[in-house]
Amino acid sequence: MSDMPFRPFEQALDQDQALNTLREATLGADDGELFLERRRGEALVFDDGRVRNASYDASEGFGLRAVNGEVTGYAHSSEISQAALDRAAATARLAVGEGGGTLAEPPQATNKRLYTDADPIAGATFPAKIETLREIDAFARDLDSRVVQVSATIAASLQEIEILRPEGTHLRDVRPMTRVNVSVIVEQDGRRETGTAGGGGRVGLDELLDPADWQDKAREALRIALVNLDAVPAPAGVMDVVLGPGWPGILLHEAIGHGLEGDFNRKGSSAFAGLMGQQVAARGVTVLDDGTIPDRRGSISFDDEGTPSGKNVLIEDGILVGYMQDRQNARLMGVKPTGNGRRESYAHAPMPRMTNTYMMGGDAKPEDIVADLKDGIYAVGFGGGQVDITNGKFVFSCTEAYRVQNGKVGAPVKGATLIGDGANALKRIRALGNDMALDPGMGNCGKAGQWVPVGVGQPTVMIGGLTVGGSAA
Repeated sequence: MSDMPFRPFEQALDQDQALNTLREATLGADDGELFLERRRGEALVFDDGRVRNASYDASEGFGLRAVNGEVTGYAHSSEISQAALDRAAATARLAVGEGGGTLAEPPQATNKRLYTDADPIAGATFPAKIETLREIDAFARDLDSRVVQVSATIAASLQEIEILRPEGTHLRDVRPMTRVNVSVIVEQDGRRETGTAGGGGRVGLDELLDPADWQDKAREALRIALVNLDAVPAPAGVMDVVLGPGWPGILLHEAIGHGLEGDFNRKGSSAFAGLMGQQVAARGVTVLDDGTIPDRRGSISFDDEGTPSGKNVLIEDGILVGYMQDRQNARLMGVKPTGNGRRESYAHAPMPRMTNTYMMGGDAKPEDIVADLKDGIYAVGFGGGQVDITNGKFVFSCTEAYRVQNGKVGAPVKGATLIGDGANALKRIRALGNDMALDPGMGNCGKAGQWVPVGVGQPTVMIGGLTVGGSAA
């Protein structure tokens, strides 16, 4: 596959002919578009002193959509040609039937650019990347004699998209993504523990390959591993919990964010359905989804339908004021799209998805919030979790947490899980720190089999009465 810029209407299709085909497919429909994409990605994994994996992937294709009411016709192909487009149009057209719809207003135009369009894969030579991975491995081992294994990853990708709409709107975006991860295993007295750190965003590789950046990641991975070497079994029971800033916002994303996506609320399957204008969180709690933050992992200049991304307030001072919308759900709910129509690739139809979802900070000092915790858990790192969107019930495992008694941070705990439901957790927020932070750029979000990059964030937060699952009484 060529490294030349992706220009499907110069290289494979006649734009006027493609537009006529799209218009025929969407005649009498409410909405639709032609989405074309090329994606290239490279990942290098250095594990235990050697290159374990080096991969390069490339794909391209298109998806054509016709929307009529609640029905969506979608066809896609990895072959970008007029013949393939004709076949896709005939398939998508089946959803329109006799028509009767009125084509929705096109998205507003935007010229904002939130990230570079430089190819991050070409940002450094292959030998330079391998040498950086070797340096990371050596550096991490030199930090502490207890390090017995190091794994480091450099990943970069470039997504190039073009969107053609029936009214003739033509948009193009180039979306880079980079990330560096470091994981270490330490051993002491026969006990082994792991620590991981990483991050990136829609930036070039040069800043992530700067030793100052990856050395910080290696130190953080080692710090987490050494903390867990001293961890004791986590307590179990209902107790107050303080969540640290930044990445712990993943709990907000999963337990609450999905419940604020438009399709779940239109269908009445969200715990927040029908609560618009009502108090759903403690006073002072404000939650936003913001796809306009430059260079962030979840940011997009415009979404995968062509709607400019937005800074959308979802909960304001505890009151539910908005949902995240794509064009179809917005039209069916009688509101405006919010720039949250996202898809994993050309092979997927768009749906309402989060971008960068975060909770605004308050005015409390983080150390005062922890000092007010009489008997509970201070959780600053999270791993995997499970959420039921219909009721908001969640289970999350902590990767770094501490026991707190009488305001004093004690020993780290191992095996702690937080159990609750998003709606009640929002109402039980007792304090918000003045240290709101975004995560380092490592989030992926799954929904209906599709994965997209996202960001999360929050300040230090105290939540009362969560169930903590652990192995100690």
